Amino acid sequence: MDDSAKAQVAIPTGTGPRGIRYDFNDGARVLLPKGDWRVELHDLDSGNVLFRTDIAEGMVTSTKKFYVRFGIRVWQKGKEKPDFSHDMEFAGKRVCVHFPVGTLGDILAWFPYVERFREIHGCQVSYTMADEVAALFSATYPNLHYVAFSEHDDFYASYRMGLFFDDSENCMQPIDFRLVGLHRTAANILGVDDAELPAKLKLDAPRIVEEPYVCIAVQASTQCKKWNNPTGWRDVIRHIKASGYRVLCIDREQFHGQVPAWQYCPPEAEDFTGNRPLGERVALLQHASAFVGLSSGLAWLAWACRVPVVMISGFTLPFNEFRTPYRVFNIHTCTGCWNDVRHRFDHKDFFWCPRHKGTNRQYECSALITSHQVIRQFDRLLQDMKDGERCPDSAAHVTLENEDRAA
Repeated sequence: MDDSAKAQVAIPTGTGPRGIRYDFNDGARVLLPKGDWRVELHDLDSGNVLFRTDIAEGMVTSTKKFYVRFGIRVWQKGKEKPDFSHDMEFAGKRVCVHFPVGTLGDILAWFPYVERFREIHGCQVSYTMADEVAALFSATYPNLHYVAFSEHDDFYASYRMGLFFDDSENCMQPIDFRLVGLHRTAANILGVDDAELPAKLKLDAPRIVEEPYVCIAVQASTQCKKWNNPTGWRDVIRHIKASGYRVLCIDREQFHGQVPAWQYCPPEAEDFTGNRPLGERVALLQHASAFVGLSSGLAWLAWACRVPVVMISGFTLPFNEFRTPYRVFNIHTCTGCWNDVRHRFDHKDFFWCPRHKGTNRQYECSALITSHQVIRQFDRLLQDMKDGERCPDSAAHVTLENEDRAA
């Protein structure tokens, strides 16, 4: 259980008559003293009665933990009118959104929907996450408040963000995240419009590298996420350099992997790896002409920095990530196992490949993405930059359109 799961308080924070307590922290909750009670939970938007029970005392909780506009009704048995009735209403209330620790891309993908939730409901929204990641948002989301995991004792409602692989009953998410895309699952959990919206970051760092440059990132947490073409990075880096750009590798690790597969910072690239603060990577990315990388946290960071992204991924389907016109995958191979609900991703298996592990087809989803494909998309990106007098590529143009629509 992660810290966000532990954050639920034992006793509901709201008080009603006759010692009844209630809140919406991790679903609708009603705590009843000794008596002879009947409890109903309603979906106010559909009119459905979700749950009804008779109880002497104890806690009643909803099965659904994502956003539902709940109504609570409590009677002493034998009475016609409820002793307690409450319809969920967020205006002016304190709400908390809990993010998992140890992720970058997921949080960058999800965070804009928290602000959208606040704007719709007019509530006071707090959030929990790792300190380093929270620092990215403090200046650009002044109406959202970072709190420590221990500060959870008086929220009216709270929600948990996560990738819920084993949620077959759809209790934590209304639609399996693998079917809608990584970012849109946050919108679904919070019940807001799922139109794409990149995270807002403070992009005012001075330029560090004088010459035009492209950032790349070649590392990933498991082998299936990497570009498993043995000459791919070498070919692409040489082409980018021949096009007049320096190539900076900005991975955290200089090398990463497990025996017998290790991924090193490509010798053709300049080594900007290292355990640097995220702010330094933001400073590098915001002045880059482009980013070329995998379906990873640094790709989401580049998108948030308004940098055109060439994304290489075969284990995910294109809808899984933000839209970029320069998405690269090979339709002639096995693809998309991450988005296949029949396969449960195993975080502990570095060499996870659910369909072809141990065969000569293992990782063909990325191994058969050719250098030619990636170079072609990079050249399209350069041409788009030359063709228009707009924010430097069509992907950024789409981003700005979405921001205008949200505003």
